[in-house]
Amino acid sequence: MSVGVLTLHLHLFGCDSLKEKRSRLKPLLARLHKEFNISVAEVDFLDSWENALVACAVVSNDGRHNQRFLQQVVRWIEKNWPDVEVVDERVEIV
Repeated sequence: MSVGVLTLHLHLFGCDSLKEKRSRLKPLLARLHKEFNISVAEVDFLDSWENALVACAVVSNDGRHNQRFLQQVVRWIEKNWPDVEVVDERVEIV
């Protein structure tokens, strides 16, 4: 069994409040869950208006598959959510 965890530092341009940040982040998290069938949650920068640390997790029997799969998630965000900048990404395979 292999567990892959993708940690994304996201920058959301132009957010003026936490309410606005969450209203822009919530649809992204829901879409990631629906599109890729992964677990997704905001895990840090909870009080920052323009930054979010999002973790995505996937379980399979192949670590290389998890690595490729989580890289697809990053590319999908960069392609489909132009108002969100991926500042940093890290994939860990356990």
